[in-house]
Formats: sequence, structure tokens, C-alpha cells
Amino acid sequence: MSDLRGAQWRKSTYSTDAGNCVEVASNLPGRRALRDSKITDGPVLVCPPSEWFVFLGEVKAGRL
Repeated sequence: MSDLRGAQWRKSTYSTDAGNCVEVASNLPGRRALRDSKITDGPVLVCPPSEWFVFLGEVKAGRL
């Protein structure tokens, strides 16, 4: 597993208080980390920034 010490987690500004949020850490060199905001000590998905930007583009285009 990747070393996530020092990860600075943040939620989208579109998140509400409903608790169904994803947090992302984008301050880690060469990778992005994602987790469920309700389970902060649970599993983490780690990917390279290039994959993260493709994912964001698909979401913004309404394809996901």
C-alpha cells in the first residue's frame, strides 16, 4: 500500500451534509488518493494523476 502519511484530505465543495462524500488527497507526489468520508480508516483508492483527470473529465461530461 502507498504511504499516505501527510495526505491532506478534502471534500468537494458540492458535498452536502448527507454523509455520502468522497474525499481526495491531491498533495501526494505522483498520485491521487480517494476514500469514503464516512470511513476515514477504511480502504483507499490510489491512482496516477493522469487517470484522475480522465475520471474527472468523464464525470463533467456526464458519462459517469
